[in-house]
Amino acid sequence: MDVDLQEERVDHAASSGVLAEVEPRDVMAFFEALSARHRCSRHEKDAADYVADFAAARKLVCHRDELQNIIVKKPGTPGYEDAPAVILHGHLDMVCKTDEGVSHDFTKGVTLKLDGDRIRAEGTTLGADNGLGIAYMLALLDSDDIPHPPLECVMTAMEEMGKVGGDGVDLSLLSGKRMIDFNWIEENQLLAGCSGDVSCRIDVDADWTAPAAGFETWALRIGGLRGGHCEFDIHFERANAIVALGRLLRRAAGQGGVEIARLSGGVQNNVIPAEAAALIRIEHGRIEAVRHAVETLAEELKAEFRLADPDMRITLARSDTPVARVFSPAAAKRLLGVMLLLPDGIQTQNLEVAGNWETSNNIGLMVTTHKGVEITSTITSAVTSRKHAVLDRLMLIAELAGDGVRAKQIGLDAPEFPWNPGSRMLDIAKESYARVMGRKPEVLVSVCSLELGMFTQRIPGLDTIGIGTNLYDLHSPKESMDHASVARVWPLIKDVMRSLRD
Repeated sequence: MDVDLQEERVDHAASSGVLAEVEPRDVMAFFEALSARHRCSRHEKDAADYVADFAAARKLVCHRDELQNIIVKKPGTPGYEDAPAVILHGHLDMVCKTDEGVSHDFTKGVTLKLDGDRIRAEGTTLGADNGLGIAYMLALLDSDDIPHPPLECVMTAMEEMGKVGGDGVDLSLLSGKRMIDFNWIEENQLLAGCSGDVSCRIDVDADWTAPAAGFETWALRIGGLRGGHCEFDIHFERANAIVALGRLLRRAAGQGGVEIARLSGGVQNNVIPAEAAALIRIEHGRIEAVRHAVETLAEELKAEFRLADPDMRITLARSDTPVARVFSPAAAKRLLGVMLLLPDGIQTQNLEVAGNWETSNNIGLMVTTHKGVEITSTITSAVTSRKHAVLDRLMLIAELAGDGVRAKQIGLDAPEFPWNPGSRMLDIAKESYARVMGRKPEVLVSVCSLELGMFTQRIPGLDTIGIGTNLYDLHSPKESMDHASVARVWPLIKDVMRSLRD
């Protein structure tokens, strides 16, 4: 990419974009420029190109790896040249999800819109998680009037699909022993600790067989759910579309004369599934009984989730989709048993941090493959042994189901970021917060799993905190960012920078 054109793009975003008049303009210009880039997990190259060109145009040191992780370094400003470096962190990628019925080409970024104090995207996720964190870093790197120590800005890839970038980034390139993370979602909180996570995939072989004669094809669909982030939103007790689909299919199968052809649900393992669907075959003589059973349970589910998911929709309708194969009866029985036995939601409360849950599991993704069905879930916990206990439970369910049911850990076993009551960075941030905001911050040890444990575990003595901005409905098309909160948090970030002379 031509550097001059890159500079033109940023200036244009600042002068005539959707966010042109939104403060703080130096942050919003970069957020809008990033929003025009392809940032879905595994597809961060476009955004990484943008950052690399940005660094080259400003003659900043830039390291980039094959994963598209980017590290950009900037010397300290006058008076801060010899101050200890500070590591800043955020992730380049975003969860890419559309509203039902919306078709969108994420290779062209997202379409921003203003809604009062909120910034949203048209029919898709916004990507403020964590495009805003990247924008904060770019604004600091771009500034010539903000006092700061040497900056080591780490922008990781594939955070949303298992923290792949955080695990693979070369931390030996960093000298800093203090760190600020911008991947947080509430301005009234300073993050001082968080959970770890691990994911598990269960495979259920279909033992495919030919569909029986005298059956019709029907589509069972669940939609209209709120979904959300599997950590931030798990305590809202929202419906999990995959779990609900399992209940509906079991009720339908109980009437006899039902074959399962195909199932799907969710978009990513760390997202609470808002939609799920099954293609089934129903014997002619059992159609009315199956319809009645499904409709009865549908009403019961709507009543169960009338507060958490009031817009739930469940439909059973004839389908013209050709069906060439179906699960064998034994495989279908095993599949439904596994779907209903998998733990979902909060498993244990945190007795050390009042109001926090300690361990949870999210059944996040279900896909039909050439062999059968894959179900993926993510376990989050502040205690490694309890995280592993839930993982072992998933393995045991697969073992007991037997006959073509297998479970395995996938991706990384991400460690927790432990609470450090003696943190100097936390003290500095609390002082800045009180000075800028005029009140004391809440100090949070979070239930979420971030990449911070990977940094604190691999950099001895790393003193870490997180600074947040008000973001809402992450990992869903309802995602929004409070730009008035950005305008309040940006002075806080600048004050913390000024306070890091020693």
